[in-house]
Amino acid sequence: MNPGHTDWRIALRTMIGVVFALSSLLLLQAVSSCPKECSCDTHTKVVDCRGRGLYDIPHKIQQDTIELYLQNNRIRGLSSMSFQETPQLQILDLANNSITTLSPSALLGLRSLKILILANNSIREVDRRLLVSIRNLTLLDLSYNSLGGLPGALADSFHHLTHLSLHFNRLTKLDHTHLESLGNLKVLHLKGNPWRCDCHLIGLKLWLETFAFKGGAVDSITCVQPHIMLQRDLRQVPYELFHACMITSYSYLFANIHYLDNKHRTLSGQLHPSPRAPSSNDFSPQGEAALPECELKQRPRPVNYRHAIATVVITGVVCGIVFLMMLAAAVYGCAYAAINAKYQRELKKKAKEMGRGEERKNIEREEKEQLE
Repeated sequence: MNPGHTDWRIALRTMIGVVFALSSLLLLQAVSSCPKECSCDTHTKVVDCRGRGLYDIPHKIQQDTIELYLQNNRIRGLSSMSFQETPQLQILDLANNSITTLSPSALLGLRSLKILILANNSIREVDRRLLVSIRNLTLLDLSYNSLGGLPGALADSFHHLTHLSLHFNRLTKLDHTHLESLGNLKVLHLKGNPWRCDCHLIGLKLWLETFAFKGGAVDSITCVQPHIMLQRDLRQVPYELFHACMITSYSYLFANIHYLDNKHRTLSGQLHPSPRAPSSNDFSPQGEAALPECELKQRPRPVNYRHAIATVVITGVVCGIVFLMMLAAAVYGCAYAAINAKYQRELKKKAKEMGRGEERKNIEREEKEQLE
């Protein structure tokens, strides 16, 4: 055997072994990578970066991380795809930071996320696109921020949500339609907000009463405005104080019905013009008649029909509500009259009994005087 050929084989095997060892080392390092600012537990798949003075989300986090704790830092915002390295996250805690901005795609890819905590930050607005990719949330904590409202996508995205914390923000009103679709909601925190208990919160009051009746837990909703309801819980405010709101709502509904009816008539006249005489332009160069213009404009007719049905339905609902209110007032008046009549009869009966007793005493007194 040629000695040179043998040395070449040995060198090749040695080179292959070194390359394999380096590849294994790099692969092992990639799998077990952990940011130097954090502590990682490969067994429980938990990454703890609490209180490390971080200004940004750390990189080189294990891809199979399930729990990531980043509270008590100085993070100011979440950029696009901030958590693309951890697609299996189930718990994300960003409480007690300085977050003011949230990119609409910051949580993109976190389809397994169940708990999101953003409490004690400076968030003023939540983009509806931010919530689209985290539809499996069961707990959302947005307390101690500066939120003035909630996005409409809340009801469309969080069908599995059981706990929602919104206390100590700047909410003055809250559309109850955002909460109606949260069928699995069990705990709702709303205290510490400057609630304006006017006509806009009647729907929320009704929803809260239904939510509590079904076993849901909700904290206090203390009114700040108007002054007549200062420091009163919305759930304890009697409906008599909202009577003016109801009258205003009925007048508004009837005005809208009248306006829509006139508008539909106007549109109907525009969409269905009177037929016109055919001209030379109505025919194509080949001598074939083109479609009349009025036939193309007949398609919106079903829309007007649906609008008319909606107008009838709204009118029926309003009339039904007014009828129920009148019926309740009549029942209340009859009950009050019956109770008052019974009370008057009892008073007269007691007066007669007292009069008879006095007459007996007078007769006995006269008999004694005659005997004496």
